[in-house]
Order: sequence, then structure tokens, then C-alpha cells
Amino acid sequence: MRRYSRITGTGSYLPPRRLTNADLVADLAKRGIETSDEWIVERTGIRARHFAAPDVCSSDLGLEAARNALQAAGVQPQDIDLIIVATSTPDMVFPSTACILQNKLGANGCPAFDVQAVCSGFVYALSVADAMIQSGAASRALVVGAEVFSRILDFNDRTTCVLFGDGAGAVVLEASDTPGILSSDLHADGKHVGILCVPGNVSGGQVLGDPLLKMDGQAVFKLAVGVLEKAAHAVLSKAGVDESAIDWLIPHQANIRIMQGTARKLKLPMDKVVVTVDQHGNTSAASIPLALDHGVRTGQVLPGQTVLLEGVGGGFTWGAVLLKM
Repeated sequence: MRRYSRITGTGSYLPPRRLTNADLVADLAKRGIETSDEWIVERTGIRARHFAAPDVCSSDLGLEAARNALQAAGVQPQDIDLIIVATSTPDMVFPSTACILQNKLGANGCPAFDVQAVCSGFVYALSVADAMIQSGAASRALVVGAEVFSRILDFNDRTTCVLFGDGAGAVVLEASDTPGILSSDLHADGKHVGILCVPGNVSGGQVLGDPLLKMDGQAVFKLAVGVLEKAAHAVLSKAGVDESAIDWLIPHQANIRIMQGTARKLKLPMDKVVVTVDQHGNTSAASIPLALDHGVRTGQVLPGQTVLLEGVGGGFTWGAVLLKM
């Protein structure tokens, strides 16, 4: 009998500090940076985001999201036999944030590692966990996306600092004899490294280069809509279904205009798209599992429905996962 994987629980966590556009505009004004709520909303759809406290790391946010996902799945930490964390803002250079999270969770002993694909990270991590479960290498995986992007923002650059927020989302993925993950499609094109990056590194006890986020917004926008459409059609083709089978599109929550463009290309109305970008901002690898958990807990996403997850991020990376809840 073929072995499949299914999501059996979802969870998420947002740090308590919530900044509306008005809050951020006021903070930026103190730095002499001019922007407005109207400017941010018109270009991005973002109205608020959450920032972690200075002493809170990605593993701390991931821990809360993981606990919520485990509770939803009805399993204990010691039942987990694989942990994958998608993050671009790890707690430290090494060990992995997954190992740090594993210890905090009390799930010691199982394989634990990070996946770094920036905003596509959760889609990548979910695909890896699915493959490991299908192969028999794992039976119950915890897949987490966790970010503290507020730490790498340039608050003198109004085109990027208004976009991002902190948070974490998680799922429990379990072996099943009925299909859950139907198909996946992953890609990267390194020639676009420079359009979205943090071009710094640690050497000899110092940071070399620039440790803050840099983005060519127009280039990212143009690439994103095209590659997301291709990835979406690829997973639909692999699963042998068409757009009409999609109950919910849950894209990376980067920009409402990218999300609208992708929905149009898939002939989906926006009322079939789970939208959290207005309240979360862009939380990179955390955005898709945050939005998925939001959809589940608000009663939008229901058991048996077909969901398309897709993300695009620095690298340039992109991918999609089609699944049955």
C-alpha cells in the first residue's frame, strides 16, 4: 500500500507587540522618514504587523506555534520523529533553530534541521517532510516557519521596513494511507540573488557587508506573479486536477497586489484566497502556515477541502504544494 502524508494539526503565534501603520509612521517620522498609512495600504495592502521583543528569538515564536499545532493534532512532543524549521532569521549561526526548538519542546532524539529558502521556506520544508514520510524515514513530522524579520530591516528605507513582521506557524504532518499532500513543485534561479537579499556575513568576529534587507521591489513583483502561476499549474497537472478543484488559495502573504494577480491567473475569486497580509505583513517563511492556521481556526478551511499553498522568495526561490485537508 502506498504511503502518504496528511496535515493533522495547525498552529500559529504572533508576538504581542502589534504596530499599526499609524504607529510605524510615527516611529519613522522621528527618524525623518516620511510615509503614510495610505501609501502603505495602496501599495501593499498591509495595515499592521507584529514585532517580537528584543529577547525573543525565532525558536521562541516557533515553540508557541508548535505547541498549538501539537495540541490541534492531539499528539505529544515525544511523538514527533522529525522537525524541520524554515527560517531566514535563525537564533544563531549554529546549531540550527530546529535543534534549539527541539530542546525547548522536549522532543529530543529525532532528526531536526533548518531549511533556508526565505519566503518559500515553508513550502520547501513541507515538501521535504512529505518526501521523508512517503519514503518511510519519518512517520510524524513537525514543520515550522518562524521569523523575526524586524531584526534585519533598514528603518531608513521606507520601501522595505513597512513590509515585514514577525511570527510563526506550524503543522503536524503524519503518515496516512489516504492522500493528503497531493503534489509539490519547487524551483530556484540563483541569477536573481541580488533582487532580494541580506548581503552580509560574519567573519573574524565582525559583520562583513550589509546585514540589512535589500530589495528591488519592481523586479520581485514581475518575477513573482509569473513563477507562481507556473508552479500552481504544475502541481495541478501533477495531481491531475484543474483550477476548479481548488477550494482555497493560501499564497505567501507579501503584497495584496501579487496575491490578486495570482488569483486572476488561476481564475479564482478573491473570496477563495486566505488573506492575512493586512494584519501580519510579510512574515517570510512564517506567512503561509500563519495564514493556513488562520483559515482553519476561523472555519474557512475545512476538512476534505483542496488547498493550494504557494510561495516565492529570495534566492530567487518559488514553489507550490497542493493538498487535501
